[in-house]
Amino acid sequence: MPATPLDSAVYRGLFGDDEVAKLFSDSAEVRAMMLVEGALAKAQGGLGIIPELSAHAIHRAAMEAQIDPAALSEATGKNGVPVPGFVAAFRAAMEAPEHAQYLHWGATSQDIIDTALALRLRQALTLFEARLAEILSHLARIASDHAETPMLARTYGQAAVPTSFGAVVAAWGFPLLRHRRRLAELRPDIEIVSLFGAAGTASELERRDEVQAAMAEALGLAVAADSRHSARDAQVALASWLAGLCGSLGKMGADLVALTATEVGEVKLGDSGGSSTMPQKANPVGPSKLVALANLTTSLSTAMQGAAVHLHQRDGGAMFTEWLVLPQMVAATGTALLTAQDLAAGLAPDSGAMLRNIDATSGMIYAEALSFALAKTMPRPEAQAAVKALVKTATTEGITLADAAKAAHLDLDVGLFSPTRSLGDAPDQARAFADAVRHAG
Repeated sequence: MPATPLDSAVYRGLFGDDEVAKLFSDSAEVRAMMLVEGALAKAQGGLGIIPELSAHAIHRAAMEAQIDPAALSEATGKNGVPVPGFVAAFRAAMEAPEHAQYLHWGATSQDIIDTALALRLRQALTLFEARLAEILSHLARIASDHAETPMLARTYGQAAVPTSFGAVVAAWGFPLLRHRRRLAELRPDIEIVSLFGAAGTASELERRDEVQAAMAEALGLAVAADSRHSARDAQVALASWLAGLCGSLGKMGADLVALTATEVGEVKLGDSGGSSTMPQKANPVGPSKLVALANLTTSLSTAMQGAAVHLHQRDGGAMFTEWLVLPQMVAATGTALLTAQDLAAGLAPDSGAMLRNIDATSGMIYAEALSFALAKTMPRPEAQAAVKALVKTATTEGITLADAAKAAHLDLDVGLFSPTRSLGDAPDQARAFADAVRHAG
């Protein structure tokens, strides 16, 4: 087993996300740092802070130069950050020391690392928004189509009252709508240019505000009004969002594990996993993966909370923790979204199995409705006691609750024992979710 299955050659088919992996590779980090250094030099050259000719040379090199990430390993191990080794490699690649001397002018390592991370997070979050939209579209269609498809609602794992499959799907989808809204609120605080120098005071950054504004425009990012070197609230908020989203997807996964079980059989998956020894099995691999990724991101989010505690103006331990944790969380979330996307596209409810499971309760799921019906003609405590007695009779004699009520000569509407008449506002919930998705666009 590799240290992290998220980018393992063996486990890539299970846990991998090629699109996100490309954003968090060594090459992607080096390329992003080059773009930041190029934008910094171009902004400083335009303002006359460094020679304009040198700025053009650095900016061009940022587009064209090739730096081997592996060559940065030794320096990174020594310095605790990749930027010193990266800057040295960049200068060497330029083969123009008269211009290369102006590279990284006045900036500090974290300025480059954080801004490079913002560039890659912007791409990842844009990807996540698109995947969320597709998942929601599939779930909205299912919820609308099955708004009145009756099935068992289960509490504590046991049959409770009737609901509809559309309402169950809506319960998966509504949190995803809220997560998408929260992401839109979160992104402006993540996708920013950090430029505050060695200790967050911009002491060697001439005309910092103008340089930062020019970099933000060139890179398509926003401007940070305050130093974020040791203020990691935005990263912690992102981690919480990632864990929350995976938790909601994990809830869908857990439900699907239960609903696809042989003894329940109420939902079919588009594609299921096989067993190495039992050919009859169709394992719920995708749903199980969602549960596992939810567990992973929940635990990693705890570590990110700790990474917010920086000593003074910058803290190596806190910084290293963030580097170890946040990319994993992003990668895991990407995989969870891909998995949920595939599951939502292929879900097929088995309404026949749902009705069979309802019938298998011998009408006990209508006990609540029966007690309220009787409470119209007698005090509620007496109605509840009467229904408990009927349940006991039905169980003892092996008959349905409806037959027990009939034997007790109760004058009741026969529709009381119909699942389609006992859905409450489940159909409305399903349609409300579908409408919310349509209106959200």
